[in-house]
Amino acid sequence: MISTENLSLSFGSRPLFESVDIKFTPGNCYGLIGANGAGKSTFLRCLSGELEPSSGKVVIPPGARLSVLKQDHFSYNEVTALNAVIMGHKRLFEISVEKDAIYAKGEFSDEDGVRAAELETEFADLQGWDAESNAAQLLSELGIPDARHQKLVKDLEDSEKVRVLLAQALFGNPDILLLDEPTNHLDVDTILWLEEFLLRFQNTVVVVSHDRHFLDKVCTHIADVDYQKVQLFSGNYTFWYETSQLALRQKQEANAKKTDKIKELQAFIQRFSANASKSRQASSRRSQLDKITLDDIKPSSRKYPYIIFKTERQLGKDVLFVDGLTKSQDGEVLFKDVRFTLSRGEKMAITGSDTAVNAFMSILSGDMQPDAGSFRFGSSVNLGVLPRDNQKFFEGCSLNLVDWLRQFSTNQEENFCRAFLGRMLFSGEESQKSASVLSGGEKVRCMLSRAMLQDPNVLLLDGPTNHLDLESITALNNGLIKFEGSLIVASHDVQFVDSLVTRVLELGSSNYYDLGMGYEEYLADPARLARIGKV
Repeated sequence: MISTENLSLSFGSRPLFESVDIKFTPGNCYGLIGANGAGKSTFLRCLSGELEPSSGKVVIPPGARLSVLKQDHFSYNEVTALNAVIMGHKRLFEISVEKDAIYAKGEFSDEDGVRAAELETEFADLQGWDAESNAAQLLSELGIPDARHQKLVKDLEDSEKVRVLLAQALFGNPDILLLDEPTNHLDVDTILWLEEFLLRFQNTVVVVSHDRHFLDKVCTHIADVDYQKVQLFSGNYTFWYETSQLALRQKQEANAKKTDKIKELQAFIQRFSANASKSRQASSRRSQLDKITLDDIKPSSRKYPYIIFKTERQLGKDVLFVDGLTKSQDGEVLFKDVRFTLSRGEKMAITGSDTAVNAFMSILSGDMQPDAGSFRFGSSVNLGVLPRDNQKFFEGCSLNLVDWLRQFSTNQEENFCRAFLGRMLFSGEESQKSASVLSGGEKVRCMLSRAMLQDPNVLLLDGPTNHLDLESITALNNGLIKFEGSLIVASHDVQFVDSLVTRVLELGSSNYYDLGMGYEEYLADPARLARIGKV
């Protein structure tokens, strides 16, 4: 268990949260949500002890072990992957190091013998003899093969380094587990594995994530950071979202009815207050008016972009023809002889290794050439593209956002470009920001403004939810559900993709699979699981 008592944190004169009293109990998983900048990660850092609150305290029972998903893999550059995982249990690792130092001595004193015996007892109590096998199992289940367990962390691929840090956090059955964006840079199957791990986990979990499917699957409660408070709700993310929206609508509707009643009473009083025969009725109406109180609806820190893709140009029957596309990279075949057609209104997901998927999407967008084969879009297609790597659109660009968007618009009027930026929450001074200083999420929102500006009837989206907060993902998801054109999407966000597609194209080095099914159905398909060795 971990709890807070009267916890407050401010940066300068700006309070992030105030007087937070909350208790996270064993056996539950708490999804910590809130708008970007609301203080989710900061609150998590307070819980971990990394950040000192302005007032109040965090309470952890004596002897309880807290584990945190670290973000800095450089700290473990000179450590093997296996040892980096074991270091997640700090006390166990300290005992192991001290034991080894004693046994390595040339001369072994009586004091050394006594100390070694004490350490061996504690080591056994902490299941130290199983530590290496347990750490190895975690690494293997996270997709790092046995042959790489003894490699130094600095020699691993970036995606493997992320998995080592995740294994480190999960290692040793901690009493309290704090996870900040644990699904970042993980493929779908690893995310599904983590979901199952947390479902089996019996202790306390507090997690920050922008993955709605993940939050829905693992969370028993939602801790909402908003209005400078942290409020606890039972249920998963979707339940919280639906009930909170319902409660807000009910308050707004109640206020609208009260406002109408107020206007009615005020009109009667104004009309008849000077009329002697109606004075008693006017006085009664005034008493009623005094009793009406509007519900206080505080402005939320959450802001939802307005995302809609118009299809003013009618899309013809012929959308996309792919004929024998083949691509290799560094001597490895990514995909070979891929053939399919995409029809009007059809929505398809592309899956496979990240490298293969990114190459395939880059070929379709015109940013990369295939080794063999060809593709052709229909003559009526107006293509909108959201690339995974958008750096070339912003690097070295000193333009403000209005002028940045003007580059892609036939209509050069400032108000026209401002309108598209405003939909993506860049209004007022925000629209005058330099394009070179944007965060990852802001860049994606700018790219979505660019895509909407083009009135596409076919969309090519590679990693569209990367860097976005839950509010932006929800808005994008809803906008794409209403989109009437054709869509090709690649994403690790299960809920996002499943809500959109009815067809999945799986890329492989020797074969590809063109499957007419939804995304969740595809992920659970026995044939797919057999291909990746899961059955």
